Amino acid sequence: MGAEYELKFAGTPQAQATILADFPGQWETLVMETTYYDTPSGALSGKRYTLRRRLENGSSICTLKTPGEGNLRGEWQVPGDDIRAAVPELCKLGCPSALAAMCEEGLIAICGARFTRQALLLELSGCTAELALDQGILFGGKGEMPLCEMELELKSGSRQALDSFSRDFAAKYALKSEEKSKFVRALTLYKEV
Repeated sequence: MGAEYELKFAGTPQAQATILADFPGQWETLVMETTYYDTPSGALSGKRYTLRRRLENGSSICTLKTPGEGNLRGEWQVPGDDIRAAVPELCKLGCPSALAAMCEEGLIAICGARFTRQALLLELSGCTAELALDQGILFGGKGEMPLCEMELELKSGSRQALDSFSRDFAAKYALKSEEKSKFVRALTLYKEV
């Protein structure tokens, strides 16, 4: 199984500017546009599955994320432009086999996100993590909301080491933990219509 361990923080553009200055290095800029999908009956969101197609600097990746314990989630991804064609490929990678059956009723685009990410790989004591600064918008239905968040994603090493670093990081930059994913926040905009 693919797995993702990630910590998210709500922030401000000012906090992001300070972080960029405080962490010198080779930041990678990614322009991202994400479309989230569900079945017409809401079967995927009902199981807390996130099925998305994301353009990252023009390259298309289809991803399924499933709930896990705490900040750990299942994650599988394949390159591809067609989310429907990606479903069987995701199943071949070992995602929950129920995905294919749930998607038989069809898939519809329900919400999304457009943002720019600044990303830097950090070599920390006990782990390697990616620090990502995201700014843009979340949208769904007829509404949108601003997006400004920071993510720390474990790439290798100890979760406890990342947790320890993240506590100091959040305190230093006055960041609040963001418990809801981009998808969950965008989904509220879709459901408000």
